[in-house]
Amino acid sequence: MLQLFCPKETREGETRVALTPETAKRLIGLGVSCIVESQAGIHAGFSDDDYKVAGAAVATDRNTALAAADIVTSVQPLNNPAGIKRGAVTISFLQPCLNPENVQALAAAGATAVSLEFIPRTTIAQKMDALSSQASLAGYAAVVLAAMRLDKIFPMMMTPAGTLQPSRVLIVGVGVAGLQAIATAKRLGARVTAFDTRPVVEEQVKSLGARFLKINLGETGQTVQGYAKELTPEQIELQRKGMAKACAESDVVITTAQVFGRPAPRIITVEMVAGMRPGSVVVDMAVSTGGNVEGSQLDAEIVIGGVRVIGASNLPNTVPQHASVALANNIANFIAHFLKDGALALSPEDEIAQGAVLARDGEIISKK
Repeated sequence: MLQLFCPKETREGETRVALTPETAKRLIGLGVSCIVESQAGIHAGFSDDDYKVAGAAVATDRNTALAAADIVTSVQPLNNPAGIKRGAVTISFLQPCLNPENVQALAAAGATAVSLEFIPRTTIAQKMDALSSQASLAGYAAVVLAAMRLDKIFPMMMTPAGTLQPSRVLIVGVGVAGLQAIATAKRLGARVTAFDTRPVVEEQVKSLGARFLKINLGETGQTVQGYAKELTPEQIELQRKGMAKACAESDVVITTAQVFGRPAPRIITVEMVAGMRPGSVVVDMAVSTGGNVEGSQLDAEIVIGGVRVIGASNLPNTVPQHASVALANNIANFIAHFLKDGALALSPEDEIAQGAVLARDGEIISKK
């Protein structure tokens, strides 16, 4: 019987867990023995007893459980994969573009390394798309964070003292996170404008009740995977000029723009931030890949000209239970897809495996 081990996350601030009691129960039903390290789910609201009730075993000796596991699921990469069984499959967010050493360490240990970021965005793989599930939660959390920091309320409100006008929110980047941010800001009653370099998303923006900001950048488009193509320096300058007025009119700006595998484009300048009303809020969701906002700092809140600029790198961690539920379901769907005759058959010919497997048999698989 295949043995799956879910260790406790060791990275500071990581509150999610890659296996929930519900997904453990499902995988056990598929013939996979599940072991979770003691206290692994505590920050997400799952106790050791919850896992035991689901049929999973709880381990107090991390190294022994790791050495015996055929599958290791975690949110962040293993910080010490040397003790892993050779040929074991690891499934996590490997961040290979930013931290290639994560893949190198797993390859050196002889593991088969699955990177959740590289699961292809195809119909059959949609239920395994952990990037999208976490991005959607991040978009929601970014708006809630901004609403808490803003010195105004979001909705229009009739009061005995007169009418309070709704806050104006600008969302930059209309991917999964951006769409959820638009929807959340609208639900809270804000007046929402959104911008993206891909004209094709205008219809989606309008369907959510927001206004689409049009800036003539010349020829733009998106990749096969649906990401925005990288802009030229000239296009970035045009974009900045077109957005300066929109930022000045906004109470909240939330930036989500990222180019897969490359540093995030710098869209909002210090001058644009300074042009906003004091008390306004900017949330840079791309800060971990370089940032869309000049001056934003990783996991820090600073003030520029009276405007709060928040660098938020891991917003799903602020809603750890739902983030864990979504992530664990994505991982369980991946395992179920490849589970055949009691083995995890990650065939090199399978389209999903081709995209997601970054190391196998001690070798790193190039994605160029």
